[in-house]
Amino acid sequence: MVKLSLQMKATLQNVTNVRATGEDFRWYIKVKCVNCGEVSENFVYACSLERSQIQGSRGDANLVIKCRLCSRVNSLDIIPDSIKAYQAGGPQFQSLVSFDCRGVEIVEFSPRCGFACNGEESGTQFEVNLTDMEWCDYDERGGDAVAIDELEFKFVRV
Repeated sequence: MVKLSLQMKATLQNVTNVRATGEDFRWYIKVKCVNCGEVSENFVYACSLERSQIQGSRGDANLVIKCRLCSRVNSLDIIPDSIKAYQAGGPQFQSLVSFDCRGVEIVEFSPRCGFACNGEESGTQFEVNLTDMEWCDYDERGGDAVAIDELEFKFVRV
């Protein structure tokens, strides 16, 4: 079992508290089989509300995936209570979520829709789509342009 944490670094303009919203949030990832080294061709997702049975086991996991090359069944779980918000003014890289990986290693993350943030001065909540690796809007209550850019993601062992 390997525990990996997804960390994010970003430049925030007049916003704070960038976070995944809802328990049905989908974390889109590419995984590598630790048995043979095969990397998934497409992004797959893990969601904390979804559980799948693990073949040949009594257990279940948030993501169960069979390697196309060696046919090994691998799985991962989102660690409960590990989902955190990215705060303005904090350390460069901050953890967003942690995964308990069995037989796979996460190699890439694809941010999509389902994020939210708050205006720094006004507290206005914004729905954020990070598919383009940047986001901008205008905070009418605060009278400021708001943006998230220079996004970087990495996985670290915990």
